[in-house]
Amino acid sequence: MTQFNTPATEGGALVLFSGGQDSTTCLAWALKRFANVETVGFRYGQRHAVEMDCRTPIRTALTSVSLGADHIVDLTTAIGGLGQTAMTADIAIEMGESGLPNTFVPGRNLLFLTCAAAIAYRRGLKRIVTGVCETDYSGYPDCRDDTIKAMQLALNLGMERRFVLETPLMWLDKAATWAMAADLGGAALVDVIRERTHTCYLGDRTHRHPWGYGCGTCPACQLRAQGWVRWTTASGFTEIAR
Repeated sequence: MTQFNTPATEGGALVLFSGGQDSTTCLAWALKRFANVETVGFRYGQRHAVEMDCRTPIRTALTSVSLGADHIVDLTTAIGGLGQTAMTADIAIEMGESGLPNTFVPGRNLLFLTCAAAIAYRRGLKRIVTGVCETDYSGYPDCRDDTIKAMQLALNLGMERRFVLETPLMWLDKAATWAMAADLGGAALVDVIRERTHTCYLGDRTHRHPWGYGCGTCPACQLRAQGWVRWTTASGFTEIAR
């Protein structure tokens, strides 16, 4: 287990927690800063729904006096009814005519943040933490810093609350994200991310790589693997003996 029991002095936060590498790193980041941290996960008909099964073991591994309630929101009908993508249907991953990969789910992150803000409103939480990133990403427009800033303004106006959308990974590449995890929780947290998180778009947990489980060929696996190589080469990280 990774201990995050250092008393935090800031208020409460809600972390968008999928069970993947980025959101797990963001959860660890939040546990270092906030006295009360709650999590929210979303079902939306994703092919890699196995990520949802990873959430509870990860929460258990990140032991902290700050870790509070978990919330699950089912958006399967809402997102699935808007059309198929390579993230929600068994179709080949490729670039679309728009120049975006067909793994882009239009409106997904905007819906996630809206639902998260509604939960945060009722739970009295000001900070909403999301692992979106503009450095290592697939060109998704809803991961950009400008989008997040605009969304924060819209949520604040629409709900008359002063939410702050926290994006700890916005300007980090995957190598720096691995480094952040090591800084936050040392080798133990890195091991949790490798063994328990899920990032692979195809939902593959049958193949174990140095960086974790996945098909090894989808864009998410490639980003994670490349970041792992860059970070371990630069840091000299060696895995925990088993």
